[in-house]
Amino acid sequence: MAVTTGAIVTASSGIRQVRSNLGVGRVSFSRIPTVLEMPNLIELQLKSFEWFKTEGLRELLEEISPIIDYNQKLELHFLRHWFEKPRYSPDICRERDMTYAAPLYFRVRLVIRDTGEVKESDIYIDDFPMMTETGTFVINGAERVVVSQLVRSPGAYFELETDPTTGRQLCMAKLIPTRGAWLE
Repeated sequence: MAVTTGAIVTASSGIRQVRSNLGVGRVSFSRIPTVLEMPNLIELQLKSFEWFKTEGLRELLEEISPIIDYNQKLELHFLRHWFEKPRYSPDICRERDMTYAAPLYFRVRLVIRDTGEVKESDIYIDDFPMMTETGTFVINGAERVVVSQLVRSPGAYFELETDPTTGRQLCMAKLIPTRGAWLE
């Protein structure tokens, strides 16, 4: 006989089946019953990526639109963007060493100022890497977590800090080499 309490199922043998947020079951051999539910630790990353796909790209396009050519004769307006469904699932991308991505399209309007002619068109931009439901990206068949890799990328990082004792702004530099110790 099995007793269910929330996300915990206790069998008559005393072994508890614990379900995680993703619905994956795991066995708990602990003597102390699980008191707290496991929080959804990737919820922030999933919501942030979803915001970037909808609002972030839209805001970026509004910032750079319209683009006017050097001779002031052409204007290019970005009207909207959208993603189509990814061609392959994350599992197939892992198996075939492919990138899990969705086609990104923009609707643009070209205005020719001399003649007043207006042309609207849908253009394909590129295949945009998509986040899986586990908060990772599949790039060339390998699963990657971008958040932890951004901070440690090799290069020079500059930032302004305020000295708490004097209140003066200090320019700080951090050099992160490909191999070896970081210099601050």
